[in-house]
Amino acid sequence: MNFLCICTYFKGVEFLKSCKAEGNTVYLLTNKKLETKAWPHEAIDEFFYLDNIDNTFDTYQKIIQGLSHLMRSKKIDRIVALDDFDVEKGALVREHFRIPGMGQTTARYFRDKLAMRVQAHDAGIADGGQFDAEIIFNDVDITEYLNKTSAPWVIKPRSEASAAGIKKVHSFQEAWDKINALGEERHNFLIEQFKPGDVFHVDALTVGGKVIFSRSSQYLNTPFEVAHGGGIFRSVTVEFDSKEDKALKKMNEQVMKAFGMKFSASHTEVIKCHEDGKYYFLETASRVGGANLAEMVEYSSNINLWREWAKIESSMANGGTYQLPEVSNDYAGIVISLSSHEYPDMSPFNDPEVVWKMNETYHVGVIVKSKSREKVMEMMDKYAKMIHELGLHASAPALDKPNH
Repeated sequence: MNFLCICTYFKGVEFLKSCKAEGNTVYLLTNKKLETKAWPHEAIDEFFYLDNIDNTFDTYQKIIQGLSHLMRSKKIDRIVALDDFDVEKGALVREHFRIPGMGQTTARYFRDKLAMRVQAHDAGIADGGQFDAEIIFNDVDITEYLNKTSAPWVIKPRSEASAAGIKKVHSFQEAWDKINALGEERHNFLIEQFKPGDVFHVDALTVGGKVIFSRSSQYLNTPFEVAHGGGIFRSVTVEFDSKEDKALKKMNEQVMKAFGMKFSASHTEVIKCHEDGKYYFLETASRVGGANLAEMVEYSSNINLWREWAKIESSMANGGTYQLPEVSNDYAGIVISLSSHEYPDMSPFNDPEVVWKMNETYHVGVIVKSKSREKVMEMMDKYAKMIHELGLHASAPALDKPNH
């Protein structure tokens, strides 16, 4: 089969390798600025480049025009979007060329936070845990919403990733000031109450509309705190078969079913509210989680999400069957920080539980693994403290849009 992979961020190397290993022809459409990145050239039959990667009408037209020329001589059987910001591109191209896979309506459930909210609400996800959110369309509706709910609120873009572009406001007037400052772009945002709580993520694989693998983890510092407070990113596996683990897996399964997921990797985020103890659906994505969470999941479970996702896509395209590898149950944790050093000294992070060290300029990070969750938590605290004490930590202002 001929696969066109769309990825305008440098990621998905294991997917590309695995897709090629399954006997497929692999094409990659990526950002021209990433041309010199360490792509697995042996696994990619041909590269295509975009100068402008934004999801605009002009970009869409160029992709369609370019592929129309390509498809005169080369058939494209499947299209896979490897990054959040490419989901719309993939859906549009599938629709235009009638290629099987996720269309634009379903793709919105995995990209547009407003579509997520509405669909989750209509499906009655979980135990009544729903964010009280308001679309920023109508002035009267916004005023009524602000009057009937209590501060603080967050104003967030509908189609960004992680905590990019989110603004926290603490009063009626501040909320309106931020909304008015959005100008003609305000229809691309929503406002909802800010609910303090513990934030979790469920990384999963779905085949035939059924979740066949999932691993629940907890952010020790939420993405919002890291992005807006300059904190250190940490996540750790949730206690296996605990009440928490079961609740998270249940919600993820409900979301995948309600959103029409047929087959893919996914990354779903859930918040457990401090005030009422309920689990609230936060957001989801039809791709592998970022920030090296895939590596953490692999050390915990023996499942490489990128590799298995490629096998699933290939099996579905060829009408075959997919077999999940044997799953292991170890606890893993990851700690990552921006660093003040271009090449930080990683030698102090030398405990036997360390199974992975980050190799990226101006970053410091490790993954630890143990049969004991308590040991992993101990290492998370120890290494976060070390990063500060060794002078390795750095922070940067939160971006309104991710920097590709």
